[in-house]
Order: sequence, then structure tokens, then C-alpha cells
Amino acid sequence: MAGAAAATVAGDPSGTAHAAAPASPGVTYTNSLAEQRADPHIWKHTDGFYYFTATVPAYDRIVLRRATTIQGLSSAPETTIWTKHADGPMGAHIWAPEIHSIDGKWYVYFAAGDAGDVWRIRPYVLECAAANPLTGAWTERGRIALPLDTFSLDATTFAVNGVRYLAWAQNDPAVGPGTNLYLARMSSPWAITGTPVMLSRPTASWETAGGQTVNEGPAVIQRGGRVFMTFSASATDANYCMGLLTTSASANLLDPASWTKNAGPVFAGNTATGQYGPGHNQFTVSEDGRSDILVYHDRGYRDISGDPLRDPNRRTRVQKLYWKADGTPDFGIPVADGVTPIRLSSYNFPERFVRHWEFRARTDANVAPLADSQFRVVTGLAGGGSISLESANFPGHFLRHRDFEVWLEKNDGTALFRGDASWTARPGLADPAGVSYESANSPGRYIRHYNHLLHVQTPGTATDRADATFHTQ
Repeated sequence: MAGAAAATVAGDPSGTAHAAAPASPGVTYTNSLAEQRADPHIWKHTDGFYYFTATVPAYDRIVLRRATTIQGLSSAPETTIWTKHADGPMGAHIWAPEIHSIDGKWYVYFAAGDAGDVWRIRPYVLECAAANPLTGAWTERGRIALPLDTFSLDATTFAVNGVRYLAWAQNDPAVGPGTNLYLARMSSPWAITGTPVMLSRPTASWETAGGQTVNEGPAVIQRGGRVFMTFSASATDANYCMGLLTTSASANLLDPASWTKNAGPVFAGNTATGQYGPGHNQFTVSEDGRSDILVYHDRGYRDISGDPLRDPNRRTRVQKLYWKADGTPDFGIPVADGVTPIRLSSYNFPERFVRHWEFRARTDANVAPLADSQFRVVTGLAGGGSISLESANFPGHFLRHRDFEVWLEKNDGTALFRGDASWTARPGLADPAGVSYESANSPGRYIRHYNHLLHVQTPGTATDRADATFHTQ
């Protein structure tokens, strides 16, 4: 469970400086958000609602939900806003809808086949002028005309510096099998202009696993003057994963040379958490607008019987997206089902996070892998209103105290372990906006850091109280 590099062990003379509350405080959700809903897209609108659409297993219609919270989408009623045609174009394989608000109107981008040729898949657009897209009338704006009349899907739109773009996946027989990622400027919400450029071709082993040559499902998030485009790769089984392209917002986005592709996947299946084939993601923001949220689908099992496209059990999931010190996104791992984890930053050393390192609990900056510093706040193993802190990447392992030191250990089922791994969450001893964790079986002793390591001690000074205070992120 060690991270990617050795931790610094220099002393940290404890300080009592007041730290500002984090710009992106902790936020949690419960997964999965929606069963049997693949290729999810969640749009947070200015009317206070989140709008959610996704592929349904029957591939025959476009559905939409809305709620005032992300979690609320899980139980929100679902409305069918459009149904496939009985014949001809838009008559089969209704895939990957996305809902966007552009210049005061709603648009849904989706892929569809032909009733007479189900694999003649092309991108299409619907438009709605009503304030509420669940009750308003939808107009078919038709197919997005592309220079190549070939298999094409997963259209998404975004704007950089006032210029609107369309990104999508498409096969070019002259290039080879499978799908590549393309980008073009838009002249309207349903038309491109100029010559598209190919941004990415699947060539690495992680982009061609499972016998499929795939780059698809582009999604864009912008931060700090950079544009990040995620995409999905490989077969739609347990091999499915996410890659990343990056460019500067001031660059020529239509110059493929301005984009850099990460050498490996940035988000992939995880056996420990029981998540397989994560991908076809999008992004939204938390209810307070202060956290970026990754939206994606995966399956809760590895082995699929038959064609993965016939397996209906891809489900919509969400988790917080974090950012590295260098300004790039850190996707971490697809977390286990249930409540999503948090991170705990030190009150008086806010760049440091609680993490596990070779089973020992400590605080460090620039934690890698991210999941070493993620913990699920679950019902206390000892009960009595307590909580326990479960490792995100080692489910079943909890922070517990032993000889007044804090360790990450697997629950051995004993009463002693349950007591040692249970805590009472208190308002922060140095900042009531933070949190302090009092031992459930050693009342008066709190988790605190000293020389980077975590201990349980009775705080007696202002420095002690600062060392025992954390902020959730």
C-alpha cells in the first residue's frame, strides 16, 4: 500500500498558524447513482437543477431526469423526451445522449443507427426552446454533417475563449480500423465549419485491449488556462479505461501538435474496489459549485457473458475529481460502491493530507497515488454514534490506534479492533469549521500529527489542538 515515491520524513515543528478553509471542501455521494444507465451526462443549469441523461439498455429512446442535487437524480422520475424512428435514419442504436444549454436553448447530441442498417451510426441533434426540457417540445435538427460519411458517434461540444467546438469519435478507413478522436469549429449548435482535425489515434496497448481499436467518448474540462480532454479506450468490457489529452487554452486547438496525450490511462478498473471498465465520462460541479465531479459508468463485475454491448449493467457513478499541485487532474481510482471518500488536510499545514504509507498513518503533500489519502467515513465499527475511516484503495482496512500510534490495518473482527478503529467526529479543536477525531475507546485522546506521523494524544496546547484539526476535501 505504499505510494509511488518515498515520503519525506523531515521534522515539522508544529505551527499554530490559522489556515483558511479549503477552496474545495469535502463532498460525498452514494454510488451507484443510476443502475443500467451507460454513457452518462449531467448538466448543472442556472435554474438550480441538474439534468441527467444516459444510454438505456434497449438503445431505443432518450430519457431525461432532473433534481436539485446530484444524489437526487438517483430517485428522480425519468421522462422519455424522444423515441427512435420506426424506419430509416435514427431508427436504431440510440447511444450516448448529452444535454447542453447553448444561447438559451437546450440541445441533445446523440448517436443513432439506421433501422435498415443498425451500424450506420452517425451523430444527430435535438433542440428545445422551453425552459424545462422535460416538458418542452423537442425539434429534430438532424444529422451533423461531417466530411467523412462513416461510422461516427459520441459528439460533445464545448467553448474556449468564445469559440465553440465539436469533438467526436469516427472511423476513417484510410487511417485504419476502429475510431479516432476529431475536432472542428462549429457554425451553429448543429453544424461544423472548416476542416476537422484528428487529435488522437489509438495505438498503445491500453487503447487497443480486448481486440478493439478505440478512442471515443471525448469530454472536456478547463482549469488554470488549460483544456483537458478525456476519452475512453479499448473494448467496452473490463478493458475499458480513460485517457487524457491536454493543451493550452491560448493554443490553436485545431493544431494536433498543440495537444499532448498521457502515456497511459488516467482512470482504469480496480479489483480491490470491485469496479471494472470505467469510462465514457463527463464532468459536472458540486452543489456549492466548489468541487469538480467526475461522472462515468462502469460495471460491478469483471466477466461478461457474450457481447459487452448486450450486457445491460453499466451503471452511472460519480466521485470528486481532485487536482494535483501542477494543475493537472488526478482521477484516482473508481471508488467502491456506497459513500464516496474524502481527504483530510492538516489545519496548520494545509498542503499536507492524511495518508497511509506502508500501513503507517501520516501526513504528506503531493500524495501519490491519490487513493492513499482517501478515506470513506462509515458507521463506526464500535457503534454508539461513532464513525470509522476506511481506506479507499484497501477496502476493509481502517485507521486504528495501536500503542498510541495510528495505523491502517485490516479489520480482524475483534472487539478491540472495533474500538481502536472507531472515532467520534468533533468540531475542529482549532477551527470549528474543521473536524477533530476523538478516540471512541480512549476518550480525551485525539488523532494528531507530529513529525508527519499520526498519534492519539490528549491535546493540551494550542499547537496540539491545531495538530489535531483537519479539513475535509
